[in-house]
Amino acid sequence: MRIAILSDIHGNLVALDAVLADIAGHRVDHVVNLGDILSGPLWPGETADRLMALNLPTIRGNHERQLLTLAPDRMGASDRYTDSVLLPQHRDWIASLPESLWLTADVLMVHGAPGDDLCYWLESLDGDRTRAATGQEVEARAGGMAAPLILCGHTHVPRIHRRVGGGLIVNPGSVGLPAYADDHPVPHKVETGSPHARYAIVERTSDGWQAELIAIAYDREAAACAAEARDRADWAIALRTGRV
Repeated sequence: MRIAILSDIHGNLVALDAVLADIAGHRVDHVVNLGDILSGPLWPGETADRLMALNLPTIRGNHERQLLTLAPDRMGASDRYTDSVLLPQHRDWIASLPESLWLTADVLMVHGAPGDDLCYWLESLDGDRTRAATGQEVEARAGGMAAPLILCGHTHVPRIHRRVGGGLIVNPGSVGLPAYADDHPVPHKVETGSPHARYAIVERTSDGWQAELIAIAYDREAAACAAEARDRADWAIALRTGRV
């Protein structure tokens, strides 16, 4: 079995289209989506339309939860813009998405970590930057969840982690946003250092699950210009450079 993993699209339709085109050149059995799908100043409604038509196995991320539960005056700028343009059918779709999903009996999809869509599972904060989490930190955040393969997103940082007790955790990175600043739980930056759209492919082999992290070029200038048109210079910089 081969699975292509998407996460953290953030309404970047041109990046999504480039990733889907690249996936079409691979033999995969499933394409899955780990959430944080629409939020941002780019093309949230159009991205929803594209994905609704594809009907991929999909879970919600923290931004879908926030769009469904927060009043606009409590939202950040990205959620607030998205909230202003979503149509009723888009809201119904994200409301239908589960928080986690067992794709098969041995493949679990979560957004952050099991039971926590805001958790940086494979990353830890070191001052105002992130670093790879230690094995002990990863297990402390696992909530006792064991599965041969767990797919997670949220941090936008692509990473493959082999658990000491067996099993693989894969974060494919972000399709649509390679860097950002956040203030939860403390102010910090997350930067991949390149503007590529990212996804991953995992394959079940005779030696267990194996993963490949993939970065592809796309028309990032179109995305950056769309961000600038909506007064989001921060996004434009991140999209062009992979830096904050």
